Amino acid sequence: MQMTDIIAKKRDGGELTREEIGYFITGYTRGDIPDYQASALLMAIVWRGMTRRETLDLTLAMMHSGETLDLSSITGVKADKHSTGGVGDKTSLALLPMVAAQGVRMAKMSGRGLGHTGGTIDKLESFPGFSCALTDEAFLSQVERIGLAIAGQTADLDPADKKLYALRDVTGTVSSIPLIVSSIMSKKLAAGADVIVLDVKCGDGAFMKTEEDARTLAAEMVEIGKMAGRRTVACITGMDQPLGRAVGNALEVKEAIALLSGSFGGDLLELCLTLGSCILTESGAAANDADAREKLERGIADGSALAKLAELVEAQGGDRRAVYDTSLLPSAPVTLEVPSPAGGYVSGIAAEHSGLVSMHLGGGRATKDSVIDLSVGFVLNKKTGDTVAPGESLATIHAHDEKSAAEAAASLSGCFSFSDTKPETPGIIRTIIR
Repeated sequence: MQMTDIIAKKRDGGELTREEIGYFITGYTRGDIPDYQASALLMAIVWRGMTRRETLDLTLAMMHSGETLDLSSITGVKADKHSTGGVGDKTSLALLPMVAAQGVRMAKMSGRGLGHTGGTIDKLESFPGFSCALTDEAFLSQVERIGLAIAGQTADLDPADKKLYALRDVTGTVSSIPLIVSSIMSKKLAAGADVIVLDVKCGDGAFMKTEEDARTLAAEMVEIGKMAGRRTVACITGMDQPLGRAVGNALEVKEAIALLSGSFGGDLLELCLTLGSCILTESGAAANDADAREKLERGIADGSALAKLAELVEAQGGDRRAVYDTSLLPSAPVTLEVPSPAGGYVSGIAAEHSGLVSMHLGGGRATKDSVIDLSVGFVLNKKTGDTVAPGESLATIHAHDEKSAAEAAASLSGCFSFSDTKPETPGIIRTIIR
């Protein structure tokens, strides 16, 4: 078998066999196939696409390129959740404890962020002492013991995706449904969960800008998950403005704690209840969505969801007191209000550009080597559809010095648009694909 023949076959619109796909993934992961040949095949896939069978074979080959996590020693149903990312997306911080408090075991491998804000691991490290560096044995033991663990992805899990993603990022081959699907689903399948719920975002602050594109991606991931023997559901959700009100690592942790304490609602709560209902129903822990939602709301009301977050923090070396006293979390020394330049209604908030405001404050990574300031970011005081008077605060900037605060305030002000009439605001949940 020759790599040049495989490239030419896909270039000409042919359908690759399982063996050809396996040859490519094994050879590239091992270092036998050079980047220039891998790049040529990736570009051919971008142009020619893949059948669903090819996508499944690519996903499984990547999944088996390294270790897979065997969760069979854990009792009960194991579930996992994945988001395609967005601005202010702290969903996992609230959702996982909510679900684990209802008896479904949440075993999640997460990553660090690259871009406007940190990833779930970065946010959790706002808790003093918290560590996501768990061995497989510690990870499995913790999920069995408290029903929840969040760990960093190990180097041995899906190494093919690590190499291919880095290559795609520098060769203009990111935008391909089969390549996106195989990247996401190979990691989720390798992590071993029985139930996989996907939060596929669309809009200005999402990778998929249109609902149609998000639906195409979601449907393909659900089918690949089902073909691989996993119960898979996808929710298409809006990302035309930041999720919730906080953007920035410790600020997002505080907002998730407020939600679990019953003092914060809005679009973040609705998203958590919807995703959580999908997990509970697919896991058999609830009879239907209404039953699931009632259980999740009760877990917030009786304090069990917040207590589960405290268990998670303590189990992974963090200071559980910070769950109940958020003054123990990182706090920026400078705050600055962003005055509204106009009155009327907020008609929109440019999600992607507002995310960059947080990154420039130090809350995200421009490169993999960037050091994150966990304390900085901003909290929105107004969202789309809210009324505002001239000079009223649109948001509060949290910064490490006055200069960066002033620059962020000017940038964030430009992310807001205004109208004289109340705009239509579609709900955050666009559709669910089961």
